[in-house]
Amino acid sequence: MTDRPAFLRRLFDRAVEVADPMRALAAHLPPKPEGRVVVVGAGKASARMAEAVEAVWGPCEGLVITRYGYGRPCQGIEIALAAHPVPDQAGADATARMLALLDGLGPDDFVLALISGGASALLCAPSERVTLAEKQAVNAALLASGAPISAMNTLRKHLSRVKGGQLAAAAYPAQMLALMISDVPGDDPAFIGSGPTVGDATTPAEAEAILDRWQISVPGHVRAALAHSGVVPPKDARLAQVSNHIFAAPAQSLEAAAEIARELGVEVRVLGDALEGEARDVAAAQAAMALELAAARRPGDAPVLLLSGGELTVTRRGDGSGGPNAEFALALTLALQGQEGIHAIACDTDGVDGAAEVAGAVVTPQTLVQAVAAGLDAAAALATNDAHRFFEQVGGQVVTGPTLTNVNDFRAILIG
Repeated sequence: MTDRPAFLRRLFDRAVEVADPMRALAAHLPPKPEGRVVVVGAGKASARMAEAVEAVWGPCEGLVITRYGYGRPCQGIEIALAAHPVPDQAGADATARMLALLDGLGPDDFVLALISGGASALLCAPSERVTLAEKQAVNAALLASGAPISAMNTLRKHLSRVKGGQLAAAAYPAQMLALMISDVPGDDPAFIGSGPTVGDATTPAEAEAILDRWQISVPGHVRAALAHSGVVPPKDARLAQVSNHIFAAPAQSLEAAAEIARELGVEVRVLGDALEGEARDVAAAQAAMALELAAARRPGDAPVLLLSGGELTVTRRGDGSGGPNAEFALALTLALQGQEGIHAIACDTDGVDGAAEVAGAVVTPQTLVQAVAAGLDAAAALATNDAHRFFEQVGGQVVTGPTLTNVNDFRAILIG
């Protein structure tokens, strides 16, 4: 293991590989039902999921919405492209076509829904009292607020005509199977893509409280629209025909990476697959743990690998370019102060950290030295949320292109 950054990248690549729908979905797909079958879905993995479905079932009727650049060739299913993380008109138009496709289905029809992370932005049907521009502004404000994904998705549901079980309700009385890739801490189906096929128990009052808690400023009529939310309660009769199933999740990807490390004699400590919190705070805590382990090492001790997943957040303090994984890596760099023998990687498994086409970054004991040589101030970069530019200039960026899956953050710290 002489090339530690390459070893960490290998672990990340393995985590992504096992969550690839072309590898993982077929085992969870039933025989194709008789009669009319309609495939719908949304998310950064949805086109790949549709491709995997047609590899088993053959050409299908349907429509899925994925992020620009994440399309895949399908035989019958329409692949619509739209914006993420802030929705656009293309997403709104595609969602309208999807709802029209579901309209008028009967009890003998079957709907397969393919849902993955990113569906919250890609499935876009604002409440009747809310414009697309207002929905875009809410999304942008949420992303900059530091709010956890559970709060973001709760508010999104109550300002939508398709989230919070409303996609499933639109397909009633058809039978529905929803296959999901989880990108949320705790793997709660109600929060994957804002739960378009899952009943929701949150209330308009809770959604309004999120506006206040995270200081999201909205026009009065947008706040008033929350009272007219169409979110579908969990016991609603329109959900009786729906089955929701998660077939890929962060824990599986972390374990796949851990297996590689253990085979090479590395001691693996999994810190959890559902970590949340401010990226820089989690980095400080994990750096302290790594430094403590490094100080306690004795000659001959096996290397130790700290693995974690989940979804960290960033509160925007400046106008730099960065995302939670790069910000974690930058804060970790500062906390470690070039400690010998500690290397790390932090990446988003969908290949997009924040809004940039960058998965994340690698940290080495030389990162700060390289920054000084390049005339960079790491602390100033962190203060302005400029982690992507920092790692671009020190050569630490991880760029994967579209991975076609999404099981959220992957973090690995190697000590020794």
